[in-house]
Parts: sequence; C-alpha cells; structure tokens
Amino acid sequence: MPDKEKVRKLFDEIAPVYDPLNHLLSFHIDKRWRKKAVRPLDREKVGKLLDVACGTGDFAIVACTNGIPQIDSIDISDVMLGVGNKKIAALGMQKKIRLQQGDCENLCFADETFDAVTVSFGVRNFEHLDKGLREMNRVLKKNGQVVILEFSMPGSFPVKQLYSFYFKSVVPAIGGFISKNKQAYQYLPDSVSRFPRGNDFLQIMRECGFREVACKQLTFGIASIYTGLK
Repeated sequence: MPDKEKVRKLFDEIAPVYDPLNHLLSFHIDKRWRKKAVRPLDREKVGKLLDVACGTGDFAIVACTNGIPQIDSIDISDVMLGVGNKKIAALGMQKKIRLQQGDCENLCFADETFDAVTVSFGVRNFEHLDKGLREMNRVLKKNGQVVILEFSMPGSFPVKQLYSFYFKSVVPAIGGFISKNKQAYQYLPDSVSRFPRGNDFLQIMRECGFREVACKQLTFGIASIYTGLK
C-alpha cells in the first residue's frame, strides 16, 4: 500500500484542480456512483455517519442531501479539507457536516460512535489496509453499516482493453497536463491496479471484523460498492 506521507503531499498539491479533473476524467459518472453508494445506507437508522478519507467532501455532501443528519469527515490532507469546507459553506451545510484532519489508522473517536462508516475512492490510499478497516469497525456501533466505493478493473472484452488504455495512458496525460503534476495522475492507475478487489477485498473485510459483506459492480466493473455490517 502507498506511503501515507507521500499520499498526503500528493493530494495537497492537486487539491485546487481535484474536483474539476475528477468530473472531467470520469465524464461526470463519479457523481452517479456516489449517489448509488449512498443507497445501501439505512437512513432511518443512520443518525451519525463517519466518512473516512473524505477528500473535498463530495460523498458527505451527497449523504447530507439524502437525509443523513450528522456527518463527521476526516482526511489527512489539510488542503483538500480547505476546498471541502468552502463547498460545504456555500451549500449551507456547516451544521450537518464537519471536516477535520485525521488518520484513518488512528481514528480520534470512541468505540461504537457511529451508525455507519463510509469511504469513497480512498480506501486504496490506506498505508495499512487492515489497520484502517479495523479502526472503521471499532468506531461502528453493533450492527452498524460500512459502505466502501472504490475503483476496480473490468474483466470482459473489449471494455477491459479500452478502459486499460484510457486509464493508463489518457488519464495521466490529461491529468498531468492540467494539474502540472503527472506523478499524481500516474499514481491513480497504479494504485487501482495494485488494490485487492472483488472477492479478495471481501475476504479482507471479513478478516477485519465485518460480516454479511457484498460487492456490487458499477459501469462494467470500473467501480465497485462494497458493503458489510459490524
């Protein structure tokens, strides 16, 4: 898994262009994926939600829009959080969403604090995946939900070949040109290709204390939603 300090520095550097580039490079499909990832949450039971590796707060905003009343969000990048706070203020959501710097491997919350924990396109950035997942499990209440949205790799022809070319060649070229940081957008396909996915990731979730785990693929397998209970 990637080095935590390198990840923090990388996202600090691309924070000003992170949102527009994400939407551009995904053809705005990332917005639809986040909306789908909110659906598994039992909104009648989720009073407090923790969004881990929240970035600029996009998932927290979608969750708030869909009726989650209280959301704590953490990320290691202060600059990303700064962008997120401006978005949340513009939407008038400051009383419902709180962003703060935090480490996914050492969460600053007591045991069994939250009804649900989410991660949107951030779990592959954990330096120690099992430690981060166990911390998420620790702060969940009994029977609490976990929802993880992450990139995956399609497996069927010709989607696999087309996506591989776009992800490994086009994304670094466009992302690097606009952000002036080619390394950051080379990191994206590299981190996705290394990350355990599908049944491999479900097994890791089980080993970290989650039960009734499941995976739902999105858009030919380009992204996946992983769910489970404590």
